[in-house]
Amino acid sequence: MKLLSVAVPCYNSQAYMEKCIESLLVGGEDVEILIVDDGSSDRTGEIADSYERRYPSIVKVIHKENGGHGSAVNVGLDHAEGLYYKVVDSDDWVKESAYQKILETLRDIVAGGEKLDMLISNFVYEKEGAKKHKVMKYHHALPQDRIFGWNEVKHFHKGQYILMHSVIFRTKLLRECGLRLPEHTFYVDNLFVFEPLPFVKNMYYLDVNLYRYYIGREGQSVNEEVMIGRIDQQISVNMRMIDYLVEKKSKIYAKRKLKRYMINYLEIITVISSIMLIRSGTEENLEKKAQLWQYIRQKDLGLFMRLRYGVLGNSMNLPGKGGRKISVEGYRICRRFFQFN
Repeated sequence: MKLLSVAVPCYNSQAYMEKCIESLLVGGEDVEILIVDDGSSDRTGEIADSYERRYPSIVKVIHKENGGHGSAVNVGLDHAEGLYYKVVDSDDWVKESAYQKILETLRDIVAGGEKLDMLISNFVYEKEGAKKHKVMKYHHALPQDRIFGWNEVKHFHKGQYILMHSVIFRTKLLRECGLRLPEHTFYVDNLFVFEPLPFVKNMYYLDVNLYRYYIGREGQSVNEEVMIGRIDQQISVNMRMIDYLVEKKSKIYAKRKLKRYMINYLEIITVISSIMLIRSGTEENLEKKAQLWQYIRQKDLGLFMRLRYGVLGNSMNLPGKGGRKISVEGYRICRRFFQFN
């Protein structure tokens, strides 16, 4: 059995996928690289097959009809034979020294007979044109270099969340919690790092900069204009997160720090949905914003009060055109500070 399965969802990725795959091959025989060709129409499938021929004991290629990022993650999980599972997007890559340290840590944990649910590491925003690259670190919030539980988690800063780039999950945990991401939908990475959390009993944090998250490719899903164009998919993911938190309320609320983290994460996703709806400037989308907040109110009044009347919720619901301008300016300040989008 492999130590780690890495799924690489690919859709028309011929221009950049090789950098990603080459960075993962450094892991050697401990790693299974699952290249998921999601119905590409360029040379993606051909490039993937060439890697499988050259590294038959490491690389496995799965060709499938186009189903979107979530579908590719699901299929990768279905085929994964490793004890642990990670997703690396085809336009991103990993840092060799950090990669080796993480594999060494996982080997030691497995050899010691311990069962780890989630390993967390840092990621770097490789933003096109930026002189400095922001690193998302967690050393203020999480104990380092040992296994710990939710009771030891400290406070996360605003804008500091565990994203898909940060995590490696135990494969069996993802299967046991029934994780299935929706197809033909963007922004499902938020579900990937949200829905397994109530099942995570222990974690391990390594303060190494593993994942290099590239931002700047034309048409990238996190581009603001693209997000506004796909706002219905953002809202769909947002509403599923609301549903999930309410459905699993008793399990989540039993752990105070898990509850706080998941509500705060839902808050930031709801703020992003709201600001994109405001930024679009259409009456239709302003109505969708009102409907989103009403949806939360109907699902769980206590959750609504927590989200709506917190600092962020208030800032997204200021009245009139003047209020919306203030909301947008606040968002721009946060964007410059946290260096996202």
